[in-house]
Amino acid sequence: MTLSHDSGDYWETTGAARTFTHPLDPELLSRYFSVDDRILDYGCGYGRLLAQLAERGYRDVRGAEPSAALVDRGRKEHPELRITHFEEPPLPFADGAFDAALLFAVLTSIPGAEDRERAVAEVGRLVRPGGVLYISDVPLQTDERSVGRYRAQERETGAYGVFRIDDGGVFVHQSPESFHALLGRHGFTVETEERRRTPTLDGHTDLSLQVIARRMPWTGSSDVVVPAIGG
Repeated sequence: MTLSHDSGDYWETTGAARTFTHPLDPELLSRYFSVDDRILDYGCGYGRLLAQLAERGYRDVRGAEPSAALVDRGRKEHPELRITHFEEPPLPFADGAFDAALLFAVLTSIPGAEDRERAVAEVGRLVRPGGVLYISDVPLQTDERSVGRYRAQERETGAYGVFRIDDGGVFVHQSPESFHALLGRHGFTVETEERRRTPTLDGHTDLSLQVIARRMPWTGSSDVVVPAIGG
């Protein structure tokens, strides 16, 4: 769930004790995932979703997480799970090693645009052509509280939609169009998109997106194009 160098030590300290909230949708899983799929949870945190997938009968699930504190927590709470610690991409897996991947509240945890590009590029490398990516994330909100927070913190963060919560965590909300463009740059096409209310780390609720994107055939280029979208 964490892939941000810009958040400093947050995910090694305060953030590592948090309870993550974005839910798996059983209907989306049954439509797009097979129990025999090789599944990667990229930014898996302490393994919450990996444990849920295993309980649902998915046989080949792995997690990857850059926070050493969260990896340690996951190995204590779920010693049966396979969680790989990494500091930054690339991960120690071959191209196309997975049939499916999860990105749950990962992109919102990466305030830097270049870091978001690298994360999605790496997932694009790891998911085989024809495989799927299941994303749960938080787009720009339109309620008065959120808009006021974006505007108040824009001068400090340098981008509208990037903000800091009270315990020090830094997050970003992007437009749905930005999500689509980011996925498209790295070989994914959105097939399904749903919206729902989801609890936040700071005790509120946000309107979140759950997206299923299909990995298209590789072009042979590993170049990452970073647009001027701020963050």
